[in-house]
Amino acid sequence: MSTASDDPRATLRGGLPDCYLTPEDLVTMFKLPSVETVRAWRRKRIGPPGFRVGKHLRFDPAAVRDWVTQQTALDDEDAA
Repeated sequence: MSTASDDPRATLRGGLPDCYLTPEDLVTMFKLPSVETVRAWRRKRIGPPGFRVGKHLRFDPAAVRDWVTQQTALDDEDAA
């Protein structure tokens, strides 16, 4: 049985893993219903920017952090 400490993504730096994130990581981090939500964000260009490594989709933790900051700022503006 694997534990969070066995997962290299569990090593945190500034609240995000040191390695590139997978769509499944985003599902876990943001408690999304499924990977299809991440795919829909990509199609609509509303989610964090990602890139392909061969056929695999990956996300830079710094880009995800920036995207979260932008979303938070937009929410703060809407509340004002």
